[in-house]
Amino acid sequence: MTPQIIIREAGFSDIDPLVQLLYQLFSIEQDFTFDALKQARGIELMLEGCGKHRTVKVAWDGEKVLGMCTAQTRISTARGCITAVVEDMVVDRSHRGLGIGHQLLASMEEWARLRGIDHLQLLADRENLLGLRFYKRENWQPTQLVCLTKPI
Repeated sequence: MTPQIIIREAGFSDIDPLVQLLYQLFSIEQDFTFDALKQARGIELMLEGCGKHRTVKVAWDGEKVLGMCTAQTRISTARGCITAVVEDMVVDRSHRGLGIGHQLLASMEEWARLRGIDHLQLLADRENLLGLRFYKRENWQPTQLVCLTKPI
């Protein structure tokens, strides 16, 4: 039986299940090492600033968090407007394939539209073939850009 899913804003009481979802996400992403304390702090920072420029959405079945997605705004000089970066998109392994990811991304699109944002971006691990197929089905387009990072 498919659970009845509610997409809602996350709260501080959701931090522990969100950290567990990040564990699942980071287990398939080669660029990140899971550290529960760091991930909890990152979620706290997102929640402290939620509103106009940041959001943390969760998929909730009335009992537990089944998925999460975060987004943050930024100014794009290429587009000449504010855009948003979608991050931390993950659905619990045991609940994938039920449309929860689609609902989370739809909620991000609505969040963005309400802020006058008409463009979203995200990064995905190039080896995450299941995730890449999912994004393709959701009409996300690949780009020629390469993500670079540098600790300072």
